[in-house]
Amino acid sequence: MELHRTTGNWRLGLGLSLITVILWGLVPVTLAIVLKKLDVYTINWFRFVTAFVLLSFYLAKQGNLPKLSQLRAVPTYLFAIAILGLMGNYIFFVMGLKATSPSHAEVLIQLAGVFLSLGGLLIFKERYTRYQWIGVGILITGFIGFFSEQLKVLATDSDRYINGSLMLIVAGITWAIYALIQKQLLTRLDSTHIMWVIYGACGLLFWTVAKPQTLLQLNAIEWSALIFCGLNTVVAYGAFAESLQHWEASRVSAILALAPIFTIVSMSAMAWFAPGLVTPERLTVMGLVGAVLVVAGSMSISLGKR
Repeated sequence: MELHRTTGNWRLGLGLSLITVILWGLVPVTLAIVLKKLDVYTINWFRFVTAFVLLSFYLAKQGNLPKLSQLRAVPTYLFAIAILGLMGNYIFFVMGLKATSPSHAEVLIQLAGVFLSLGGLLIFKERYTRYQWIGVGILITGFIGFFSEQLKVLATDSDRYINGSLMLIVAGITWAIYALIQKQLLTRLDSTHIMWVIYGACGLLFWTVAKPQTLLQLNAIEWSALIFCGLNTVVAYGAFAESLQHWEASRVSAILALAPIFTIVSMSAMAWFAPGLVTPERLTVMGLVGAVLVVAGSMSISLGKR
């Protein structure tokens, strides 16, 4: 089986990865707002339907909607695994977020990058230098430190916290599976065509368990947060999918680990400008150190070859 090879345009791959990082860093905050009124399945249904409709308009305007013959050329099982993987990521991430907090969810979901990176090493024959392996060690140390410190802070509700953390780990695994299949699908289809199929299939499957009538309960702020989540899906995943076209999976996954910075900063800003809108974070100094180590380890992985 032919394996996907990047274009080598690392500057474009880096730029697209950074767009993804910023958007993914902000989405846990907005999800925390809408989770007060909506269930997991309705939120995800809205996000995928919004993404599918917007991407459909874009492709139609470009005269670039995928042809049936193009879709038939792709093994059905690859699409099925990618769809189920992304659905699993969305379900378990939102459930884990609801049981923990935005900053915790964004830090722990960075395990997805580790899983993707390892997949890139094993499947696409990418290679790590000694310095990149040191970065992996720093990354893991940061995860352990952050998790253990948060467990102390939330000791009164540790069972819920641990269950939420396990959901986030599962979300990371399912996302890595999706991302690796996504990279392989690029050998057969354009990234926008791949996402068009995945958005449509996920939206249809989530519709079977969603409760659209609950959208009527939302106020203006909650609607704004939900719409942002929908736009985030199409822009962030579109940028991510395209970044894999130009840069190695291991490098992309390393840059994505910067997302917790944007989440922690945005949560602090939200607590300052709109107190009461979301539950304030309870991060200790040691917890912040763990988060910084996660980012530092990721950057070491990214820059190790240079």
